[in-house]
Amino acid sequence: MGLFDFWKKEENLFDESITIEETRFVVLDTETTGFDYENDRMLCIGALVLQNGTISIQESFEVYIEQDHYDKATAQIHGILKAFVMPRPSELEALQQFLDFLGDSIIIAHHTIFDITMINKALERNGLPELTNKRLDTAYLYKKTLIQSHLFERKDHYTLDDLADKFDISKKDRHTALGDAYITAIAFLKIVKKLKEKKAVNLNSLFK
Repeated sequence: MGLFDFWKKEENLFDESITIEETRFVVLDTETTGFDYENDRMLCIGALVLQNGTISIQESFEVYIEQDHYDKATAQIHGILKAFVMPRPSELEALQQFLDFLGDSIIIAHHTIFDITMINKALERNGLPELTNKRLDTAYLYKKTLIQSHLFERKDHYTLDDLADKFDISKKDRHTALGDAYITAIAFLKIVKKLKEKKAVNLNSLFK
């Protein structure tokens, strides 16, 4: 029985017997030509499996996508050049590979809405349905670890760099899809640990 056979849609809750540890999460990041959902494209999708408190490097996923759209400005950030020589499947082939890897896992990303929207736009272009996977955002979850106090000024937005600095995570491979997915995965584990120090935490509570 798959994880989502336990999902109670009418209550928006997981079965209480499903623990955070046993759940299969897929932590993902996309590198794109820009931030325009309609006109920009994904250059790369990177993803890792997180389960039993362990980041499974052996189950990592990384695909560079064939594309015509190219922006020199963003290439300076992510370093993916148009002439970079490596096998590049079409967008449709890359999406099919990613969907096979993802399965019914819960998605984790930093500022999840951006990556999910870029993927959904690509799925739409290729006549495929949108993702229905439940998803968690480390930017939102991090805020839940912060002390509620008028003496402490919380920011509206916390970047992945903010979390890496806070949790002392190496930024060696920052701004690569797989590198950012790895930083996000470590940050998620650190966040869950901090939340557990404050009170009992289960899978359902992460979505509240």
